[in-house]
Amino acid sequence: MKGIILAGGTGSRLSPLTKVTNKHLLPVYNKPMIYYPIQTLVSAGIKDIMIVSGKGHAGQFLELLGSGKEFGANFSYAIQEEAGGIAQALALCEDFSDRGKVAVMLGDNILEDEIGRAVEAFGGQERGAKIFLKEVSNPQSFGIAEIEGGAIKSVEEKPRDPKSDLAIIGVYLYDRQVWDIIKTLKPSGRGELEITDVNNFYVKQGTMTFEILKGWWGDGGESFDSLLRAGQLAAEREKGK
Repeated sequence: MKGIILAGGTGSRLSPLTKVTNKHLLPVYNKPMIYYPIQTLVSAGIKDIMIVSGKGHAGQFLELLGSGKEFGANFSYAIQEEAGGIAQALALCEDFSDRGKVAVMLGDNILEDEIGRAVEAFGGQERGAKIFLKEVSNPQSFGIAEIEGGAIKSVEEKPRDPKSDLAIIGVYLYDRQVWDIIKTLKPSGRGELEITDVNNFYVKQGTMTFEILKGWWGDGGESFDSLLRAGQLAAEREKGK
């Protein structure tokens, strides 16, 4: 299975920190933010990874990460010409994936948990997708999953009246159907191809599975507070080693 890290976007919520650099290159304790998703995928046994960035900072990613040898991985790079949503960025990776299964991770997500077992289990899943959930105190700020009878009944983006407190974090495992699903999507009200629409396809198909994270999860790109908290959590983990 190949891996994809999505590291585009303008990072406007972290301005002025992002006026001259991509948010995924900002420090989270003692590492650039993007190091954390790389390490999550590599530790799960995923070594072929494509990194998708915006055109303004592509050279910085290449200079920082190189071939991937430092991480025991093999990196490829793609450029998202404009901010068109997560699903649009994912579409750029179809050829890289050989139209097979992929593990997709947002470049600002930082996990304490290892996902290797979940990735291995998904490898044996005939078809479908898998998402990762984490209990949050402010579900209105995230995509939320509703679970009924041990299965996902619905997913909803930033609901006013959340049906649960289980946020969908930025790690997704998809089968080969995803490449055809993306081609059927229409832009949302904000003009982007939404990953929630991709997830809803699998929910309606009845092939969406899930894992609930036990350890902490940091979203380094949501706000200044979330970036600070992610750094604190990363520091605690590093010092705990």
